[in-house]
Amino acid sequence: MSASVRQRPRTAALLTLARAHQPRYLRELAELVAIDSGSYSPEGVNRVGEIVGDRLRALGFDTRRVGLGPAGSRGTGDLVVARKKGALPVEEGGRRILLAAHMDTVFEDGTAAARPFGLVGSHARGPGVSDDKGGLVAGLTALRVLAEAGFQDYAELVFLAVPDEEIGSPASRPLTEKAAHGMHYALALECARENGDVVIARKGVADFRLTVTGRAAHAGIEPERGANAALAAAHLTVALQGLNGRWDDVTVNVGMVHAGTRINIVCPEAELHVEVRSATTRGIRRARQAIEELAARPTVPGTTATVEQLDLCPPMEDTDASRRILHAAQSIGAEIGLSIGAAATGGVGDANLIAGVGVPVLDGLGPVGGGDHSPQEWLDTTTVATRVALLASLIAELGREHLPAA
Repeated sequence: MSASVRQRPRTAALLTLARAHQPRYLRELAELVAIDSGSYSPEGVNRVGEIVGDRLRALGFDTRRVGLGPAGSRGTGDLVVARKKGALPVEEGGRRILLAAHMDTVFEDGTAAARPFGLVGSHARGPGVSDDKGGLVAGLTALRVLAEAGFQDYAELVFLAVPDEEIGSPASRPLTEKAAHGMHYALALECARENGDVVIARKGVADFRLTVTGRAAHAGIEPERGANAALAAAHLTVALQGLNGRWDDVTVNVGMVHAGTRINIVCPEAELHVEVRSATTRGIRRARQAIEELAARPTVPGTTATVEQLDLCPPMEDTDASRRILHAAQSIGAEIGLSIGAAATGGVGDANLIAGVGVPVLDGLGPVGGGDHSPQEWLDTTTVATRVALLASLIAELGREHLPAA
């Protein structure tokens, strides 16, 4: 027999609890920021993972660390996945909710000592304080607040802490997608935009390699016998860049061009690396078709070009389902005087991977921060309690389906 369904805890009450937890939040944030946990620093990432795992176990989560394959010469840290069953089965309206954050930063070992955690007025400073240790600790704090409020009306909560998001999650992606399957909702814990907006959409990214094949010849004696792949690649670069503006939601960038081996040889081969970003899967498909059409029409006689798609990070699309999460967040925010806007961004994250398996996602649910990936990175500590209360109340709101009264 399941527990009876209660009303969602009042957001004002959760805000009171969140304010009481703010000193602990800052202590735990300082503890994590003091650890160098760059994507290629597995020892540091695993120290963060050990702390996160301990916090989740203390909250009653079944927690494990999963070793991953190498993502570089030093490998990558472990993924942390934690699960907690609620009191409301799915068949009675309970919902499964995934919370996702990442433990790695973009900074090299030694940065934590060179730029230690500190407070400058109301702003916390330090490597990873906003991206994403501030959001990571906010997620743990929101779960602690809900536990203290005694809320269990959900089917299951899953907390995912990823070790390699800053390099595109090459090792953790399969497990993130596996964890997302079967979830009803996902809440991603990157920090809110500088103006307080949450993130409703992220562009997807597709990487392509175009190989241009020409014909070598002596550049001084018989250049007419050659077919210059470098020249063909140059024309192709101009044409590819010309795709920008064809569709409102698509950008195309030729980021790398390699051609030739010696200056006295007509270039026999060139290679272009192209990135496509789009807010929709349809946009990526249209861009790929256009790239293939350009490659099929070489402008230099005797040259050919082939197209290979190397990678695809799906877009986190602005959908009706994700809008329902946003509207719930906006309604909750209104209870405590918090106005919630929504932004679309060209940057990608693990929310893209979760959305790619069909789970509605809302991102940017950590405190307000900015200056990511720079020495100026900051987190506004005045937003911590309200954002933790918002997150906790949103988990409670989504935890059970609204059923008609008996």
